[in-house]
Amino acid sequence: MIDRYISAASLAAAFLGLMFLSNPAPAQQTPQEKQPAQGQPDGNGGATSISDQKIEAFALAYLQVGKIRQEYAARIEAAPDETAKQELRSEARKQMIQAVQTSANISVDEYNEILSAAQKDPVLVKKLEDKLQKSGPTEQ
Repeated sequence: MIDRYISAASLAAAFLGLMFLSNPAPAQQTPQEKQPAQGQPDGNGGATSISDQKIEAFALAYLQVGKIRQEYAARIEAAPDETAKQELRSEARKQMIQAVQTSANISVDEYNEILSAAQKDPVLVKKLEDKLQKSGPTEQ
């Protein structure tokens, strides 16, 4: 039920949440991996160049990442000290990355690129919200 309505703020939070996920391994990215998803232009028109298949894949991965985020948020808050919190954050990062990596038809780079594009493109945000609303109830 919580995932039924995803606002632009939620997408922004997800973007910020995953930004730190891709940072631990920038050396592993090849120049081809850094290219925009599905030939997406750098600034405008992003929503029209991201395929429906990628939007669907993103929505499913986003829901999985959201579940992990919720699970770990409570555990991190309840952790007794900063060291334990850091360990849980690291574990959460690994789980989120794995959730995206095991999702069909999308890579972590593509996931992050779609989140980044959504920050600049309200049309893309609307497409993602629509897909998340349709995908949400089946994922719970």
